[in-house]
Amino acid sequence: MVAGVLVHAQQKYSAMAQKAADLMENTKDGADYKEALSIYEQAFTLYPDSISGPDLYNVSVMASELKDYDKAFKYLTSLVKIKATEDHHPGWGYIEDESSESDYKNLLSDPRWKALKQSTVQDKKEFYQVLQKNREEFFRTRDVSFNGKENLKTLYTQIKNNQPFLPKAMRNYSVSFTINDSATTSYLVHLPKDYQPQKKYPLLFFLHGAVRYSTLADYLIPQENLGTWNRFYTKYADLNEVILVFPRASKAYNWMTSDDGFFMVPDILKQIKTTINVDDNRVFISGHSNGATGSFSYLMKQPSSFAGFYGFNTYPKVFTGGTFVENIKNRSFINFSTDQDYYYPPNANDDMTGLMKGIKADYKEYRYNGFPHWFPMFKESESGCEIIFNDLKKRKRNPFPKEISWEFDDERYGSIDWLSGMKLDTLQSRAAWHQNLNFKITKWLKYNDSDSLITEKTDKNAFDFPRKSGKIKAAYAKNIFRIETSDIRSFSISISPEMVDLKKKVKVFVNGKLYFNQKVKYDRDFMLQSFENNRDREQIWINTIHLKV
Repeated sequence: MVAGVLVHAQQKYSAMAQKAADLMENTKDGADYKEALSIYEQAFTLYPDSISGPDLYNVSVMASELKDYDKAFKYLTSLVKIKATEDHHPGWGYIEDESSESDYKNLLSDPRWKALKQSTVQDKKEFYQVLQKNREEFFRTRDVSFNGKENLKTLYTQIKNNQPFLPKAMRNYSVSFTINDSATTSYLVHLPKDYQPQKKYPLLFFLHGAVRYSTLADYLIPQENLGTWNRFYTKYADLNEVILVFPRASKAYNWMTSDDGFFMVPDILKQIKTTINVDDNRVFISGHSNGATGSFSYLMKQPSSFAGFYGFNTYPKVFTGGTFVENIKNRSFINFSTDQDYYYPPNANDDMTGLMKGIKADYKEYRYNGFPHWFPMFKESESGCEIIFNDLKKRKRNPFPKEISWEFDDERYGSIDWLSGMKLDTLQSRAAWHQNLNFKITKWLKYNDSDSLITEKTDKNAFDFPRKSGKIKAAYAKNIFRIETSDIRSFSISISPEMVDLKKKVKVFVNGKLYFNQKVKYDRDFMLQSFENNRDREQIWINTIHLKV
């Protein structure tokens, strides 16, 4: 009975707080701040046990804007007393945030502001000490090293069975990640319950949207990533023992509009693999909106470490170069679209699905009618998450595919599986089979000034091709590789003993001409360096064949 009363009180509080927050967000020039502030204060009085940090922050900002400084400091004092938990940011974080001086500009000259910030120094110090301690524990492993004296076949087996992993003290870790000398961010790792270090686990990245409006973060609070819009990911990951990873991006460093941040997800994966027992053949990427476009972009540009890709409300396009949709044939994509999406229209999704069928790609689209772009907030989106986890339960990467087709216009992305280091030669004549695939988008949905969804006529290509590209088609069987190239100057073939018989010669034909006809031996240094580069225990390379066309 008591629990039911508490739930009812929380629902009432949440409704009042949401109404006040909407007023605050949608007001023009702060005209509704007094009304919003009044609603918040009524909620605080009626339901004092439900008061949250974000609501105290909103009230203090509005009081500051209304120049009721005593009230602003009253609520700020309550705010900074909030301790960090799995569900809540520490209170001091609100006044240390980079936007605080703008939010509280009217308070900065008040002596109470300086005293308030001083009062948080010790809490902040203790928070970061605990955070650092947890991060050190996360990366703690057994010392497993290769002494350099092993038989080379033995070394291969040792790398494959490398097990430096230890139990973890917690399920949720906020891990720091260095982008460059001047920028750092973080990612959240959510482990399965009763994680066992001797057992391999599938892993799913979730990429957030709104990257243009996001900022990098020193730390991530678990519930902000595991709850709300991502609640169904958490539910099914826990049911299926899947590791979840939530990276934090920004306008400058992200997976959609900036190649400066595109390296983050593969490098974060490599970092995690040093300390968590990940099933290398069952790593996946999903996301919503800009995050779904990011998932699609990794499929188009850098899919080697991943088995499959998913997206809710995807804009299926590479924004930093050409969109070479035939690259999808190396992996798979599942898209969950809605018929009221301003981000990418249903008619374009229909044409994209038709194009995918035409090239026989492993591509599926599920359409949900009656929902806007922010579909994951609705309970009906749960079925999409269920589809994702049913797919990843049965899907595995083939680390040594018999056939590869790859196109690129940026040499940073001239690698996939056993083809690597591809270099462009765009002065060549393009091969007849090297063609761009595209379609026209003629209708687009948008919101008018009345917030009504209308259809606008447009005339745009689905994909852009700003640079010349190179393309390669490759296959192997019975120690013979047959390669066709277009606008490619050079490339390398990585070799695994699971691909060829090392007792026999390996032959490589490029555009019908024999380029290589020798035995391939184990190369200790190459093997160790290759493993260090990607920490992949399933896709282990023992040597490489360099070829210049």
